[in-house]
Amino acid sequence: MLNQYEVIPAQIYDVIQESPLIRTLSLQPSKPIYFKTGQFVELSIPGIGEGPFTPSSSHYISDKLDITIMKTGFVTEYVHKAKVGDTVGLRGPYGSRYPLEKFEGKDILILGGGCGLAPLRSLFLTLLEDVDKYNSITFLAGAKTPKDCIYKNLVESWRSYSKVYFYRAVDIVPEGESWDEEVCLVTKLLQKVKINPKGNPAIVCGPPVMMKFGTMDLLKYGYEENNLYLSMEKKMYCGFGQCRHCVIGGYYACKDGPVFTYDQIKNEEAIWE
Repeated sequence: MLNQYEVIPAQIYDVIQESPLIRTLSLQPSKPIYFKTGQFVELSIPGIGEGPFTPSSSHYISDKLDITIMKTGFVTEYVHKAKVGDTVGLRGPYGSRYPLEKFEGKDILILGGGCGLAPLRSLFLTLLEDVDKYNSITFLAGAKTPKDCIYKNLVESWRSYSKVYFYRAVDIVPEGESWDEEVCLVTKLLQKVKINPKGNPAIVCGPPVMMKFGTMDLLKYGYEENNLYLSMEKKMYCGFGQCRHCVIGGYYACKDGPVFTYDQIKNEEAIWE
């Protein structure tokens, strides 16, 4: 049984600088952490503090863990100073998961941007473990500029799967940067790819404004509200509903989410803020 207060030591064995503000820590916990894709853990820096982060690795791997983290504040500033050999703390997992059993036999659409690609990478890698269970997987990934794209070293291997369609877009290409893929908002990729909304799931994660307009576009294309899965991770802190930082109307993002369907939360106030 999960002890939600137990902190498990984990040693950093690799660090990948994905972009100027985003890095992935590869961790070896002192004992396995059995999470399901979509759930999150609390990562702590001794003497500094802790924060909630969704693993970016497959849930089929429990003895190692990848966590992709954007530098956004006090704790993440110290996370970005961590190096191979350092020890951090992990507790959890907490929250809800993506219901993979409902995705079987379906055409799955994944739409994400920025550090929102972290939980989507976990979902994607988990789906790839059982890729024959799904009809197809279309992944639309966005970033502000080419240098802001993350998981660059994995893209070609992901595209090698016969059932996978992986597309990238950047908002702009600054002078001096090279890019040979789409230049547009990631939501505009929906106009350029083959999608099948009827009865199929779409999963969205990214900055709030991207999630808002991505959700509205998916509804216009015909995706049903109960098949739109949103990862609502903002403002989570304690992990188990005590601090009330993550209240979304009648829900706690940490306990009832972070994975919600749009029809669950569409009538709650300020869900995109």
